[in-house]
Amino acid sequence: MTVAENIQLAHTLPGSFYRDPALFEQVKEKVFATSWLYIADATVLSNPGDVFPFTLLENVLDEPLVLSMDKHGQVKCLSNVCTHRGKIIVEKPGNYRQLCCGYHGRCFRLDGRFKSMPEFKEAKNFPTAGDDLANISLKKWLGLYLVSLHPNFNFEEATRPIAERIAWMPLDSLEYAQEGTKDYYINANWALYCDNYLEGFHVPFVHPALNKALDFGKYEYELFRYGNLQIGIAEEGEPHFDIPPGTPDAGKMVYAYYFWLFPNLMLNFYPWGLSLNVVQPLSHDKTKVSFRSYRFRDKPFDRTVNNLENTELEDEAVVESVQKGIQSRFYSRGRFSPTMEKGVHHFHRLVEEMLEK
Repeated sequence: MTVAENIQLAHTLPGSFYRDPALFEQVKEKVFATSWLYIADATVLSNPGDVFPFTLLENVLDEPLVLSMDKHGQVKCLSNVCTHRGKIIVEKPGNYRQLCCGYHGRCFRLDGRFKSMPEFKEAKNFPTAGDDLANISLKKWLGLYLVSLHPNFNFEEATRPIAERIAWMPLDSLEYAQEGTKDYYINANWALYCDNYLEGFHVPFVHPALNKALDFGKYEYELFRYGNLQIGIAEEGEPHFDIPPGTPDAGKMVYAYYFWLFPNLMLNFYPWGLSLNVVQPLSHDKTKVSFRSYRFRDKPFDRTVNNLENTELEDEAVVESVQKGIQSRFYSRGRFSPTMEKGVHHFHRLVEEMLEK
């Protein structure tokens, strides 16, 4: 399945990658279980004792986890499975003094340490570290919580290029907004959706309204170790950032910064705020894409918000068509445009790297 390092010689991932359930099983464990995944906004925990249970990648990883804030304000991500007999501990969010299993009464502190258990006085060599709840790697970034079951790359290394590039934005003023927040369900492999996102090559052919807003001849790509950036330059008269002097993009009429963080997170910054896109596989050929909007305080939405759904529906149609096309007996794998598909090539190389670990 080798994707050559030299994009001028490289072939894409084979069609079987997108259609084979057995390959999808490998992706679950080697890509998603080892990467950093968005789970919730930091606002789900506000006060000591707050607890937020969730299932990481439902129907794929299906890992029951829980966020908890202890009395010192420290936040942990813990296994939500009782170490006694495996029952789910926390069934709904709320404020708790401790985490107690409703099956046999085993209790844990909010940091996951074993606290008490009825009828275990005679048990020898009890409790041990194995009776504590497992601590899961957790990061808080841009007001978001991300977790990894078994991280195989450094979170700070992955996000540093993004943080440095947008340091001048009023990021601490981002507020969740219902407008532009919506879930979409797509009959296609999750990676096909990422492929499509990672190149602007298709814009003139698939997105007529977006194409009018962008100066396609000035479209830019930059690659990072675990992510990349596409910069859309605005046509005259279109909305764009007011970028301060002394920053990397000063003097450019930037319509949008399209950041991608491996494997499935897209952070699209517009002058009005952030459109966060989370690509969640449901199976080898079905995907859920969650759009979440965050507005810069005191910044009104502009028409780019209304264009987002039209652009999404256009993307869905083309991606679903590709999913049908790759079922063909006559399709094997394609080639990359060296100028326009650098991001796709980078993604395919990362996928292959993870699968080989």
